[in-house]
Formats: sequence, C-alpha cells, structure tokens
Amino acid sequence: MTRIVRFHTLGGPEVLQIEQADPAAPAAGEVRIRVRSIGLNRADVMFRRWIYIEKAVLPSRLGYEASGIVEDLGEGVTGFAPGDAVSVIPPIGLGRYGTYGESATVPARYLVAKPDRLSFHEAASAWMQYITAYGGLIEAGGLEKGDYVLITAASSSVGIAAIQIALLVGAIPIATTISRDKKQAVLDLGAPYVISVRDEDLGEALARITGARGLNVAFDAVGGPQVEVIAAGMAAGGVIVSHGMLDAAPTHFPLRHAIRNSLIMRGYVFTEIVGDDAKLDAAKHFILDGLASGALQPLIDKVFDFEDIVNAHRYLESNQQIGKVVVDVCHQGE
Repeated sequence: MTRIVRFHTLGGPEVLQIEQADPAAPAAGEVRIRVRSIGLNRADVMFRRWIYIEKAVLPSRLGYEASGIVEDLGEGVTGFAPGDAVSVIPPIGLGRYGTYGESATVPARYLVAKPDRLSFHEAASAWMQYITAYGGLIEAGGLEKGDYVLITAASSSVGIAAIQIALLVGAIPIATTISRDKKQAVLDLGAPYVISVRDEDLGEALARITGARGLNVAFDAVGGPQVEVIAAGMAAGGVIVSHGMLDAAPTHFPLRHAIRNSLIMRGYVFTEIVGDDAKLDAAKHFILDGLASGALQPLIDKVFDFEDIVNAHRYLESNQQIGKVVVDVCHQGE
C-alpha cells in the first residue's frame, strides 16, 4: 500500500485527505515513480475549489509536479530504467494522474531526467513555472533580445521564471508586485525594474521606463481593468499574453489601443506546449540548458512535510510566498 492525497468534496484546504491505496501498475507507455518531493501550484487550489479550467471528478487526486525515483515501467517505455532520478513535467489531466502521494504513475512523455545540479525539492518545482513562462514568452509572445517585457505578479514562481527567461534571452523585464513588501525581493532576483502597483501609477511608470518605445510583450497573470493600462503602454505590434485571472473584475478587450497600435492580445495555457510534441521537445531543450548553466534556478520559499499537506495549501493560498511551495515525501532508509 502507498499513501496518496485525495479529496471527496470541493472546498478549502481541509478537504484534502491522506489515504491508503494500492500503487497503480503502469500501463503501456507509463512509468511509476516513488515520489521524493511534490511541487504545489495555484492550479491545485483552483482545482479543488472547482474554479479551474479542468473540473474534478470526485473523489479526485491532484498534483501536476513531482520528483522521484523510477520504480516500474509500462510496456514500450524506453529511455528510463528503475532507479533513475526523474522530474514530472505537468501532464494534461490534473485529476487523472495526480502527483500528491508516495507513488505516482504518469506517461513517460511527461518525464525528464533530474538535472544533477538540482535537489529533489528543486526538481519537483521546476517544470510548471518554466514551461508556463517559456510558452508564454517565447512561443506565444515571440520575445527577443532587447525587447521590453512586462511581467505581472512577478513574485510568484511563474513570475520569477519569466524574469529569468527574459534575462536569459537578453530581454529587459519590467516586473510588478502588488505592494512594496515584495519589491526589493524581486529586484534582488535580477529584475532591473519593479513597479509596486498599489503605490505607483502603472501607466506613468511604464512610460518613464520604456520612453517612446513602449512594451514589446506583456506576460499578464492579473487581468481586470489593468489590461487597459498595459495596452496603452504597448509598442506597435506588441503582444499581450494573458495567462491568469487574479483580478476577479471583468477583463475587457482594449479595442481602441489594439486598433491604434496593431496589438495582439491572446490567452495562453501551458497545455499548448505539453500537448504538442515538437513544442514540448523545444521547451525541454531550452529549460534543461538553462538549468544546466544556472541561468534558470528554481527558488524554494518553504518546504512542508507530506503529513502537513493541509497547512501547505493554506500557506499557498495566503500569497505570502516568493517562489515555490514544496512538499517533502519521506521514505525510510533514503
């Protein structure tokens, strides 16, 4: 038997339960891993509250990310062997596979060898943030060297990943935080410009930083009325990539600015990358190269024990963190 996390009703962190289950035998093309660490994501919270793009079928597992050791291979799997240290790339199907547990079974296409320079905690927290930021900036946004790029909610793990990727390709990241509390921390992460939107006028700050050039790309996790301000600060032909809805207020398409400056505004979700073999392969190479060089480095905010999964989710929902929240799964003798 193995311990897994499931929820039988929708709601807050308290609905998460640790249960005993038989380890799932890997089907053809699948791999079962002994989980060492679990990376938590905002999507996990939205999923158990039933406000995610995918709806839970109860009772449901959850979890997109993990690192661990290969235990068993399904028919036809090549490139991995029992004992290999691996990371899980977020699969399509949050409830179908589920990484919250001592054991997880996922398709082999969503596994990658753990980089030697990363700990299991770091390896469990790398792929959602870097896949999301890579796809939004490089694939959807077409970010290039010298471009000004706005990154909202920059203290999140995806925001930090976006700053690192922008710097890696030679772009100029302009980060935003809600208040001054996290501004210095984001500056310390390498963003040359950080705007506290509660304390500063976003439009004026963008105009001061970019001058007549304007923003080439905006990678926005917030939405709401702020999108109109962002659109006003875009360069001709600029791209607004919306990947979140942190602001509950309606988000209106900025038609006037879009017409005037030939803007593109589009939604984006990480499944655009993981659902396409060619794009996923390109993302793997980009991210692994960045991890190997140290240009991409996951930032761990706090680590919780597996038995403390409810409090880990409470902390995740508190928005106190700068970087990633990770859960450690203890295996005796390791």
